[in-house]
Amino acid sequence: MQEAEIHTYARQLFEARGAKAAAEAAQKAHAFEEKGDKEQSRTWRHIEAAIKLMRGPNQS
Repeated sequence: MQEAEIHTYARQLFEARGAKAAAEAAQKAHAFEEKGDKEQSRTWRHIEAAIKLMRGPNQS
């Protein structure tokens, strides 16, 4: 998946799932890691990172 596609998908997931989007991406990455699918896992980790960037820094 290209970088632009990752950011587009991350934005769509964030808009649809809100605060739960990063956790959902992390769960998918973990599931692919357990299956041994490194490529899909890497893609989901990139999506997770893009979502975290969109959220911005944590506020207390």
